[in-house]
Amino acid sequence: MEGKLKEALGELQAGAGTLGEKPELLAAAGHLHCELEQFEEAAECYTKLLRETPDNAVARFNLAVAHEKLGQWANAASGFETTLKADPDRFDARLGLGICQLHLEKADDALAAFEVCLQKSEADETARFGKAVALQLLWRFDEAAGIYKQVLSANPKSEEALTNLIAISMSRKEYDNVRQYSDQLLVFRPYSQAALEGLATCAFQSGDFEAAAKLCQKLVDLTPNHYERWYNYAVASQKLGRLDQAVKGYTEALRVRPDSKQAFANLGSVKQELNDAQGAREAYEKALNIAPDMPEVLFNLATVYEMQGQKEEAEKLYQKLLAKNADWDEASFRLGFLRLERGDFRSAEESFEICLRKKTDWKEAIINLGLSRWRSGNRTGAAESFRKLLSLEPLSPEALRGLAGLAVEQEDFEKALDYQAQLIDLGERSPEVFYNTGLLLQKSGQLDDAIRLYQEALSERPQFAEALLNLGHALKAQGRNEEAKSYWRQAINVKPELAKGYFE
Repeated sequence: MEGKLKEALGELQAGAGTLGEKPELLAAAGHLHCELEQFEEAAECYTKLLRETPDNAVARFNLAVAHEKLGQWANAASGFETTLKADPDRFDARLGLGICQLHLEKADDALAAFEVCLQKSEADETARFGKAVALQLLWRFDEAAGIYKQVLSANPKSEEALTNLIAISMSRKEYDNVRQYSDQLLVFRPYSQAALEGLATCAFQSGDFEAAAKLCQKLVDLTPNHYERWYNYAVASQKLGRLDQAVKGYTEALRVRPDSKQAFANLGSVKQELNDAQGAREAYEKALNIAPDMPEVLFNLATVYEMQGQKEEAEKLYQKLLAKNADWDEASFRLGFLRLERGDFRSAEESFEICLRKKTDWKEAIINLGLSRWRSGNRTGAAESFRKLLSLEPLSPEALRGLAGLAVEQEDFEKALDYQAQLIDLGERSPEVFYNTGLLLQKSGQLDDAIRLYQEALSERPQFAEALLNLGHALKAQGRNEEAKSYWRQAINVKPELAKGYFE
């Protein structure tokens, strides 16, 4: 009675040594433990008391309260239900039951309990707030928000009401309201995580990644072991091009949650942007260990394998990706390119045809289809592809080169020369273009023009052995033997085996 609770508890414990665990002592000790917020000890006392007096309604209710304080919601709910069976009108038991049911995610039952409480005491703040939370969990947002606003009108600094209004506004994507309630909460709770998170969400939604990064930095400073906040910090940093900070964010997120496939996937993409191929590879491989069929990771890892020269492994990954994602066009293109590189022209042709079924104007796929057909011996199909590209891009250098090459093979030198001339008119200055046009001119007897173009090729590439050799032949044909010998000697110096047959 003097407020000396610890001393009173000590007297009871001393008495228990001589008097045993009498019901009166257990009841008094349980009460004192509750007053001292020693809820585990209180629960132990009331449990013992109920063994002695199973019908003790007060002990049953107090045990439920102790369980509630300990967060043991199922036990607490059971205790309150037992209390209400004996006394259906007991207000505090009904209120406690509603709170437990909220925590047990039984929103319908919680709402029913709070409705009963409010019928008896319309002004009870706990019941009214509990009802709002139950409505919120049931996605009855308008009703819940109406109650929270009533709470705010009476108490503008209600942190719980503002926090829940932020959550409702986020669920409904009402970002102006999120910003309003977050700013209102930060006025008197400068480090409110709910408010900072609300503003960070608004920043992401509006594309203000600078603000998002700053807000996420504050959040991870407050909660360094929070996965989502590190992850969001990393995303914002990645969007801003701050790749080292993004690496740090994803690494910290993975420290908290080592099984996050998406954090590994994003870490891989950042390291790939940093040209850290090995780091990207390791991150992607870890993501695939967790989720073997992530399409974007399969694709990115395949591109890394290509960078590292592991073409066979890259091809296998593209095939695996396409087995379940047949519409992944870029994977079909890369697969076709790898097949073309290793000489499997028929399979390459199939891959590029798949690319063009849905995207008929894909220029890169068209030119590579033409090359695949050409190298597989299908000259008609190759010419068809090159002409299709010219219909999309009338001055396409790739198409003109392809058509010129096909014309040479068919010994239609006049047509080939026309295509080569168009390439030169387009401003093509490659030594190959000059050399190939020179060859065609030489074959048609236009030696002066051929010599000029061989010289153009050599101005671009002075050590071009084939150009040196054929320039010598053109000069010899004009009777300029000494000049011809000079160029032949240069050809021998650059590439002896190429000119060997001419000087034995």
